[in-house]
Amino acid sequence: MTVLTPKEIVAELDRYIIGQHAAKRTVAVALRNRWRRQQLGDDLRGEVQPKNILMIGPTGVGKTEIARRVAKIVNAPFVKVEATKFTEVGYVGRDVESIVRDLVEVGIGMAHSERLEEVREQAAGVAAQRLIDLLVEQMDRRSADNGHANEGLPLPEEQLLTAADKRRRTRRRKQVSELLNRDALDDETVEIDVELEFDGFAPPVEIISGVTPEELHDGFRDFLDAIVPRRQQRRVSVREARRILTQQEANRLVDMDAVLEGAVRRVEETGVVFIDEIDKTINDNDYGPDVSGEGVQRDLLPIVEGSVVMTRYGPVRTDHVLFIAAGSFSSSRPSDLIPELQGRFPLRVELDSLEEDDLYAILTQPANALTKQATALLATEGVTLEFQEEGLREIARLAAEVNARSEDIGARRLSTIVERVLEEISFEAPERGGETVVVDPAYVTERIGDIATEEDLSNAIL
Repeated sequence: MTVLTPKEIVAELDRYIIGQHAAKRTVAVALRNRWRRQQLGDDLRGEVQPKNILMIGPTGVGKTEIARRVAKIVNAPFVKVEATKFTEVGYVGRDVESIVRDLVEVGIGMAHSERLEEVREQAAGVAAQRLIDLLVEQMDRRSADNGHANEGLPLPEEQLLTAADKRRRTRRRKQVSELLNRDALDDETVEIDVELEFDGFAPPVEIISGVTPEELHDGFRDFLDAIVPRRQQRRVSVREARRILTQQEANRLVDMDAVLEGAVRRVEETGVVFIDEIDKTINDNDYGPDVSGEGVQRDLLPIVEGSVVMTRYGPVRTDHVLFIAAGSFSSSRPSDLIPELQGRFPLRVELDSLEEDDLYAILTQPANALTKQATALLATEGVTLEFQEEGLREIARLAAEVNARSEDIGARRLSTIVERVLEEISFEAPERGGETVVVDPAYVTERIGDIATEEDLSNAIL
């Protein structure tokens, strides 16, 4: 896990998220406490439990973004789930333990990617030698076929070659190596073995009762392995062959057992789970069963408290996984959660609703602001997009006005309005290369003013 101080974490979050300083500080301290725990002795380290966080605030104010960004900043495995997707044990549907299984898959993917990067240079060297061998063999075969000496017969083994043949092959390897280094052979074709992957063909697993996703996945792969060959000969360009062979060699150099072991340990020590819409699991009435209500809360409880979940990669403990739950709690209160679950989220932070000034800041300040994205996208078509401050103020005013009059969806309203404002130029951009488009108040009003003022239209379109 990347080691950052709380101030450094908050400063990094400020690059992407406007306001919500209380939530940022709380999350930053929770992440720093993980590092502090790892500095403790063995006798005390296991006793320190993570302080899980409950975020309270309307939609679109940055709850999910704070959790996702902070996990990315510290390079921790992260999954976002919606509490309403789960059902109580005994019903057909997604069970809460799948949260941990998904987190492990994310952790393995991260660890595997990092290890691949570490061996990439070494793999590229080995792949280049393999590619040279293939190209030289292909040239030898063409020469033999042109001479009709060994047509249709396999080429002789290395030990059967004469001294002259070996010298000729060495010279040819050197020539091919020089051409490869200059990328002069990229458009040539070569025949290579390609390993087939079947992960994309797995059927939906939640409709099969009594079978875990891992069991079905493994069984399906075994079935495909039995009926379909895992390797296939393909003729590809040298450029593509270099990429494929490098990937193959990198996979061979990676110790998957070490990757799996490290990934599981990483998930247990640094994993972050964001549970959204936790307030939707609160029953609105006191009668009748609710398979996505309190039953889900009770199923979540053991995982949040700390338990062992069996996965296809072995047991995974959740004692030190950081859980961040969130909800708007517009028609309920955090105290309406079952008491046991409340106790497992000791840190509670309320996020502020976004005002007009906040919406303007969101359009201008973040490193990934919508306006910066739109400007960069249209620049690829040769169109220069200029946002005037007054135009951005008008967009922020309209967003705040529509949020106040209809459902408040926070910053998500900006995406709708900005796309509506830029719809025409986005459509016509390929034919308008070289033009400069200025987004001022008149430009905004022309394209969205009437819609924003008519309540029925704004509810339907904005």
